[in-house]
Amino acid sequence: MRPLAVIEQRLDALATLPALDPAVAAELLALGEEVLAHWVTAKGLDPTHEAREGFRLLALHRQGCTDEPSFNACRETCRELVYHYNLVNLEPRHPDTVQRLRMMTLVANHLFLFVAGKLQVRELGDFCCASRPLREAAAPPDPA
Repeated sequence: MRPLAVIEQRLDALATLPALDPAVAAELLALGEEVLAHWVTAKGLDPTHEAREGFRLLALHRQGCTDEPSFNACRETCRELVYHYNLVNLEPRHPDTVQRLRMMTLVANHLFLFVAGKLQVRELGDFCCASRPLREAAAPPDPA
């Protein structure tokens, strides 16, 4: 499992490519899995290699939300990543494939940001997936 910083760098690199190849969909899905594996590991568990509804990503999410209701905030993000993966793989020559890959890149990055933030502030996502606790902690004091 690569460090989160390396995963972030790869996601950033993919976001800046002028055009994406349909083969990138598998890499984006794998990056999502790695992100969730970090979360599961941080909970003191061994990341599962099983699949849920045909995807390890969904099994890792299920494992990660056990006893952690706020982690359900990223459930739809995981499902959306799988959805775009399926679109790209079912019709790799579709005229919208590049757009679908761009959306998949954004969704994978969103999952990364949520999990990385949750690793810093465990309460992140108790209300929604907003990073407000992180922004408030990093904001300079108001001089007024």
